Amino acid sequence: MDTPTTSKNTTAFFAQSAIAFGSALLAMLIAIYYLPGEGWPKAFLALGTLFLTTSSFSLAKCVRDAQENQYVVSRLDQARVDRILADHNPWKDAG
Repeated sequence: MDTPTTSKNTTAFFAQSAIAFGSALLAMLIAIYYLPGEGWPKAFLALGTLFLTTSSFSLAKCVRDAQENQYVVSRLDQARVDRILADHNPWKDAG
């Protein structure tokens, strides 16, 4: 059976993504730390940053799971079509 190739991320792309995420999060936390003002608004912004970060991980996981489910469903549909075509013999009734 002919399986479609799945695109895998390279190590360089993974490293670039991790570095970009880390530097963005670090820059946001440093900006909150050096923000003039009292501690309560800073803590509120830090918690907002934490919540945004964790919810973006959850969203990415949901999108990945949806794509994997779609891939499995399309493979099952293709297997059903292949079985139907393999079982079908147009010359069976002609003889």
